[in-house]
Amino acid sequence: MEFWNHIYEHFNPVAINLGSIPVHWYGLMYVLALLSALVIAKWIVQKDNIAITKEQLDDYFIYAEIGVILGARLGYVLFYDTHTAYYVSHPWQIFNPFIDGQFVGIRGMSFHGAIVGFLIASYLYHRRHGIAFGLLMDLVAVSVPLGYVFGRIGNFLNQELVGRATDVPWGIYVYDTLRHPSQLYEAFVEGIVVFAIIYLYRKRKAFEGELILLYGFCYGIGRGLVEFYRAPDAQIGYIVGQWMTLGMALSFAMAGVSALLWIYFKKQTR
Repeated sequence: MEFWNHIYEHFNPVAINLGSIPVHWYGLMYVLALLSALVIAKWIVQKDNIAITKEQLDDYFIYAEIGVILGARLGYVLFYDTHTAYYVSHPWQIFNPFIDGQFVGIRGMSFHGAIVGFLIASYLYHRRHGIAFGLLMDLVAVSVPLGYVFGRIGNFLNQELVGRATDVPWGIYVYDTLRHPSQLYEAFVEGIVVFAIIYLYRKRKAFEGELILLYGFCYGIGRGLVEFYRAPDAQIGYIVGQWMTLGMALSFAMAGVSALLWIYFKKQTR
């Protein structure tokens, strides 16, 4: 357990160096997240005989990935970054991976921003190709959660989004403070648990699009609860007392909106 407590002291967040450009485990994990989501989607399409071709699915994931990346970065700039005014006046800097000529990568992504970007991209694909929006949403609801496990492991390996201070024996030392490995809690709850719920429920859905609403509710509740173990963003802090973070508020709001939409569409179906 001692080695685990001090794991960051024995771990290099850089996987390899391509010349002067470092390739972090964080980036590799996000590539695995996207690829695993596509693989799972193709498996579900074949297993459940969903009416979408391999070519259509490949095209859709290009739309979705672009929407996720744009939305995640813009969401971070708008909600979390302390230099929002600068980026608004210098928008070309939002995706600039260099600072003073040094490659640092693109830092700062927002899950909730990624959701907005993904929804917009999915709607545009639906409009252009005529594939039912609800069908796309339900497919994504099953495909994404396990990919999200890789994303949270990436956060853990990158030593970011750390947990709150604790005295539990499995805590991780971050800058001399023992903290919850909250990224791994999130990987389990938001990834594995949410996937299991949606996968088992998928054959019982009453209308197209129900699974994405179930995902929004489960993710929102799961993320909101795990936020009790996650330290707030340093530049924002707690937004209510010493317990509510911005991520918690956005997640519970997401769960609430998903529940209301589910009730509405359920009544329409009846």
